[in-house]
Amino acid sequence: MSDDSDEPGWEVDPDDEWGMAVTATVGRQLKLRREAAGMRVTEFAAAIGYGEDLIRKIENGSRIPRPEFLVKADKVLNAGGLVTAMAEDVVKVRYPKRVRELTKLEAKAVEMGLYSTNNIHGLLQTEEHMRALFDVWLPAYSEEETERMVAARLDRRAVFDRKPAPMLSFVLEEVTLRRPVGGREVRRRQLEHLLELGRSRQVSLQIVPMDTVDHFGTGGMIEVLKFPDGTGVGRSDGAFGARPVTEPRQLRILELRYGMIRAHALTPRETRAVIEQMLGET
Repeated sequence: MSDDSDEPGWEVDPDDEWGMAVTATVGRQLKLRREAAGMRVTEFAAAIGYGEDLIRKIENGSRIPRPEFLVKADKVLNAGGLVTAMAEDVVKVRYPKRVRELTKLEAKAVEMGLYSTNNIHGLLQTEEHMRALFDVWLPAYSEEETERMVAARLDRRAVFDRKPAPMLSFVLEEVTLRRPVGGREVRRRQLEHLLELGRSRQVSLQIVPMDTVDHFGTGGMIEVLKFPDGTGVGRSDGAFGARPVTEPRQLRILELRYGMIRAHALTPRETRAVIEQMLGET
């Protein structure tokens, strides 16, 4: 019998009102359906293959149910897919509110320009690389916080599989690729991952060399997303108080900065050669 009631990353954030509302609603629905089926918690737990403690926590809204739990519950309760249908919103409860909002924007974008300064951009990171970064953050993240952030970042990578695929442009600092985050093997797999992503026609990877003299990216990271209706949203550490902006005039400023950074970066072909060289040196 599975009992992951104490596994980190599946607790409900008490400061997340939307998340609390979703888990409370799901919990009530499960309890109502269980009682309507004439099943006690012990009987339901035995039928579904999960512990009684976990069942109670889910029903009172203090625990986020896994998607596979909802699938099994749907079958046991003969819910006809209504319980399983709640899985999409439930999974999102795990993610920090800011990440949920960002994921929604990325899901709509037809074009994304992303410049990262201190680390390889999150969308490009392997899971090992993510965990290595989170492990050294100060003040230290709890195990639960780490699991939430890793899950959210992995979910955002769905942007690469969208149909039709958006155009994705990434500009990276060479030093972020040379830094052995997580150790030699983790770095090697990260470089291999970048090469794999770079093979896609929808993905452009460019490196800003460490010896670049005229560097237009000293103002910090830049993100510019464009949508099908011609509108967009952008954000930069070094502009507009690091707040998201949507006004055309402000977006043009961010696009200008991003364009100048790209112009001084290596071409995608040159970037691939540099990454292959780094890989050969590891």
